[in-house]
Amino acid sequence: MADNKKRHVVSYEKMPLNPELAAAFAEKYPRGFSDYLTDLVKYPKPDGTSFYAVTVEIPDAIYLVKINVKTDDLEDVERWLEGEEDAENEAVAGGSADASDAAGETLPDDNIAQYGSGSDDE
Repeated sequence: MADNKKRHVVSYEKMPLNPELAAAFAEKYPRGFSDYLTDLVKYPKPDGTSFYAVTVEIPDAIYLVKINVKTDDLEDVERWLEGEEDAENEAVAGGSADASDAAGETLPDDNIAQYGSGSDDE
């Protein structure tokens, strides 16, 4: 027996435009994200990218419901780490340099010698 159901791809955000599909999705995945996480399938696109979707079937059609999934991309992680390190370096170097330039003198923390006389007996 041939399956003559229409097949569609729809994004999760546009799914409410089809009440029958939204009801079938809610019935299949009543708790939402935690339910459909194990059913997510990665589908390749012709341009080399991919998308994740779950299958939801209604009486007259089968839908692939695209779910936005953010995966860790090695390049994104490296950019984030570099940006994080650059921001920390600027804060450390720029913070004390800006303060000493503005005041025209070094901050007390920059001159450790002022905190001790060399002998603890005094």
